[in-house]
Amino acid sequence: MAEAHDVVVIGAGPCGLGAVRELRRLGIHDVVVLEAGDRPGGLACSTVDDAGFTWDRGGHVVFSHYGAFDDLLAEVLGDEVHWHDRSSWVLADGTWVPYPFQNNLHRLDPEVTEACLVGLVEAGASGGSPDGAGDLASWAAATFGSGIVEHFFSPYNQKVWASALEDLSASWIAERVAVVDWRDALRRTLRDQDDISWGPNNRFAFPAQGGTGEIWRRAALPHAAAIRLGTAVARVEVDDRVVVTTAGDEVGYRHLISTMPLDRLVAAVPAAPGAVAEAAASLVHTTVHVVGVGYEAPTTDDRSWLYFADRDVPFYRATNFGKYAAANLPDADDRRYCSWMCEVSSSDARPTSPDGLVGRVDEALRRTGVVPGDPPVATRHLETVPYAYPVPTRGRDAALATVLPWLDQRGIWSRGRFGTWRYEVGNMDHAVKMGIDAAQRVVTGAAEELVPRELVA
Repeated sequence: MAEAHDVVVIGAGPCGLGAVRELRRLGIHDVVVLEAGDRPGGLACSTVDDAGFTWDRGGHVVFSHYGAFDDLLAEVLGDEVHWHDRSSWVLADGTWVPYPFQNNLHRLDPEVTEACLVGLVEAGASGGSPDGAGDLASWAAATFGSGIVEHFFSPYNQKVWASALEDLSASWIAERVAVVDWRDALRRTLRDQDDISWGPNNRFAFPAQGGTGEIWRRAALPHAAAIRLGTAVARVEVDDRVVVTTAGDEVGYRHLISTMPLDRLVAAVPAAPGAVAEAAASLVHTTVHVVGVGYEAPTTDDRSWLYFADRDVPFYRATNFGKYAAANLPDADDRRYCSWMCEVSSSDARPTSPDGLVGRVDEALRRTGVVPGDPPVATRHLETVPYAYPVPTRGRDAALATVLPWLDQRGIWSRGRFGTWRYEVGNMDHAVKMGIDAAQRVVTGAAEELVPRELVA
């Protein structure tokens, strides 16, 4: 007979830990967290390699929209954080441009600046940005014009999403893409003036030691007795309200908060009707190969992270990881090393093999001048993240409207980056907020803030 609990949480990442922390604050202690990995943190884990370099599972930085996330961060890290003013640049057509690209066109070669400005003016004359209901390619053309699309937006976003822009929705762009008026762009170009302040992450924090994963390692400590590591879900019997693990254990629940990928969750529910299973299977995600290269050269580059639109560079982003915290490097006190963490997207439609990838990344870092001179390589790191980003395809919202309410009606609340499959609310602070809201709904029935009404039964 299955053991029974008030709440079962699947996943000990930011969303799951946010949920269990809030449940206990509200007096619910009969909680079990099932985590398939060997440690808490999920996508926000960190790894120390054999040479003593620390690496994250992608380009995480800490910034927040929510006081509850700020409270968690203060509780677990205190003042053991470093604060940084963002210094981010884009390499496009062989030219370095401050981020956001479209706000700093004066940095480009004159011919490219002209093409981008003409495109912006033409887009403005045609009515400018549509409402985001269409595909991303059409939205970008109507918003930026042909110049910015050709020289940056299209090649960069194809690298990120490993998808054709025509297959993507534009519904996610609100806080993720800077929209520029042609008058402002022209004014800054004539004045040779940078604009680097856009975006919520223009000032960010990073743990002083342990990488991003240190946040979640510490956040998990008070709840260690409730977290079952190495416990993967094989099946969810919705009628009996039982989770069956791959080891064959049966764990009963009154409420189930799941943060596992939504497509995998539905595949584990035998009772899911065909329409629900088909909708979940239609969801698309990227895999990211995280390549870290440490060099025997001091950290002198003051930039935070870099974007790469040029097609001859395999990665779309490189993070100056040693700059975030000296403890990310071995022998932090004498600063003999630097480290760059690069991300390469792959998808079923556009797969990228990890074979030989570290060498190609090293070559591109040197060729583009990110790593000057010819310093020896101190370490090489490669980690493939199978589920990295949920892709906002044109059919995503309809699929979610089929899947999530069906689960909700059966006491299963799928939350977090891959639980809701909404990239636009896929940061760590969003995940924690979704976990907190789900916990409050369990206890008080309060409405959740980040889940649209049409996705709740």
